[in-house]
Amino acid sequence: MALFVLFGSFARAAKEMAIAYRYGVSAEVDAYLFVFNLVSWPVGVWFSVLTVVLIPLAARIRQGSSAELPRFRSELFGLALLLGLALVFLNWLGLPLLLHSSWTGLPHSTAVIAANMVPTLALLAPLGVIISLFSAWMLAAGRHANTLLESVPALAVLVALLVFPGGGAEPLVWGTLAGFAFHLASLAVPLARQGEIEAPRFTRRSPQWTPFWQGFGIMLAGQTLMSFTGIIDQFFAAHLGTGAIATLSYANRILALILGMGAMAVSRATLPVFSQAQAQGGEQVSRVATHWARLLFALGVIAMIVGWWLAPWGVRLLFERGAFTAQDATVVTEVLRYGLAQLPFYFAGIVLVSLLASQRRHRAIAAVGSINLLVKVVANFSLVPWLGLNGLVLSTAFMYLISMSLCWLTVQRSR
Repeated sequence: MALFVLFGSFARAAKEMAIAYRYGVSAEVDAYLFVFNLVSWPVGVWFSVLTVVLIPLAARIRQGSSAELPRFRSELFGLALLLGLALVFLNWLGLPLLLHSSWTGLPHSTAVIAANMVPTLALLAPLGVIISLFSAWMLAAGRHANTLLESVPALAVLVALLVFPGGGAEPLVWGTLAGFAFHLASLAVPLARQGEIEAPRFTRRSPQWTPFWQGFGIMLAGQTLMSFTGIIDQFFAAHLGTGAIATLSYANRILALILGMGAMAVSRATLPVFSQAQAQGGEQVSRVATHWARLLFALGVIAMIVGWWLAPWGVRLLFERGAFTAQDATVVTEVLRYGLAQLPFYFAGIVLVSLLASQRRHRAIAAVGSINLLVKVVANFSLVPWLGLNGLVLSTAFMYLISMSLCWLTVQRSR
């Protein structure tokens, strides 16, 4: 798992290096990120909820009534198709209206560029919904190849930027769409070979829908609120001027490399194991999870200290070339250093969330997500006027501190 995450991190880093070289901190990057993040937000919520709800449910189905699994898969596939179609039409209709409103904070020229991207980037929604479903099924089966395949969109964007050197944002936009299409194909082929893709059904007759909806509704509300913090940051950044969204994105990309190497590998490795152990009794799961939470908190502190010293070198190595200037590197480095404060809290919290998910403590996870949104908004309004972009990332660290503390208290009370 860690090896797959490492490869995916390198692919995403190469993509970000190409974007920085080609566009720097520009209006094109601001526009692309603004639209891409809005389109990807519901897809990300869908994937997060599926991962938390579907993996433990699939473990119980395989343990007790595996013959019901194909029908449930086919009906869930039908639901995903309907959701994807609904999202693409909402994006086509709603995003242009949003971009032409004044309260987004985008300069007029950036909003025009973003509006031109909407027809193409809106197609990412149905592709992303199906990709999320197929990825969740692979994780539920204990196969982690989807983690490696998540590098496909980044590689497609990289190739598009290298092959089509012309001006404008078209290579970035169309490369992203091609990457999602290739990612979907790369997941569908191995699943089809294993006989784990059935024709979609648009009915709800499987008896597994009842436990699925019990967890899904609660987690959907909590994850929607939790993930909305990224959208809030985007709107705050848009009001800080041209290039602010791009600067925040470059800093977050480096943070994502660090988080991915630790948190993604651990969470995707632990959730299926915790879920299977819970289905078989799970007496020792809480003890193991708290041990890993302490260990990852300590590793997060070390990573934060080392990252602080290496941040200037890392930003220059990854981005400082072409349109990305030394001044841009200085600004991104400062934002990155403030963002590193979130590492220990995020690393420890992700293990605790995996434990709660394996125990089907969906209400507790949703409650933490709701509190996180409130904490994030209050912290943004308090820190952004004082620290600007640095305040945005520092407020994220404070949010993860509260989240980790609440999850820890919940786990200890259950023990």
